Amino acid sequence: MINLEWYRIFLHTAKCRNLTKAAQELHITQPSVSYAIKQMEEAIGLKLFHRLSKGVELTEEGRTLFDYVEQSFAMLDSGQKHLLNLKQLHQGEIRIGASDSLIKHLLLPQLNAYHRQYPGIRIRLSHGKTGEITKRLKEGEIDCAIVHLPIEDSDLTIHTIATLEDCFVVGEDFREWTNCSISTKELARLPLIFLSPGSSTRVSIEKWFALQGFAVNPDIELGNIDLLAEFARLGYGVAFISRSFVQDELRSGTLLELTLQEPLPPRSIGLAVRRDMKLSLAAEGFVQILLA
Repeated sequence: MINLEWYRIFLHTAKCRNLTKAAQELHITQPSVSYAIKQMEEAIGLKLFHRLSKGVELTEEGRTLFDYVEQSFAMLDSGQKHLLNLKQLHQGEIRIGASDSLIKHLLLPQLNAYHRQYPGIRIRLSHGKTGEITKRLKEGEIDCAIVHLPIEDSDLTIHTIATLEDCFVVGEDFREWTNCSISTKELARLPLIFLSPGSSTRVSIEKWFALQGFAVNPDIELGNIDLLAEFARLGYGVAFISRSFVQDELRSGTLLELTLQEPLPPRSIGLAVRRDMKLSLAAEGFVQILLA
């Protein structure tokens, strides 16, 4: 392989058609340019320039080489500019996974702040349950995940970023149940509205009932928080939901919260990344916003 610097000197000399001018552009001496060209010609075994009285001119072989060298340096220049844009977060990509409810109620405000600050970064967002999202993270399909805790996995680094307080809410049709403190036994007899099986939220509430000796079978199973709130508002039953996700409805009175004799434990939300994988600059910038 010929020295890359020789190719750079060859390129400038071919464009300037003069050794002295090429040396001035490269900020080296004219003998250095002449020596590099000579060494290059000897290494290739071909004459690249005609030496003229007023400068130099490419030979046929030199013109052939010139096209390749010019394209190669243009690609290198583009690559360096791309790296600079990545470094300055003008370009790049971040891949995030989270459940629909966490995307809307927890992640979206942070994403908006990040997008305003770095509009050139492409954001790829995928949804799913915590188990699915964790699997994608470990397989390298996403850079980071917003997950329900606890998660025990030695392959992941997890930072707690939020705490959720859950509650049971009803609509006007069930107002009478809001006038007293309700037992778990009474609650289990009411028509319940839960998220679909397998979700971390569903697992947590089933565990809460089980610890008190009750196995529950909800009347309605739904795939997202908004539908839970809507069915509760319309009088279909009692929805298990995170209080922060329905604050507006509770304030306006369209949803009413039940008072429980046995309080619900708080749940934590975490940011998970792979322990063995260095984040891209784009992903690292987003993680810093989340952890701030």
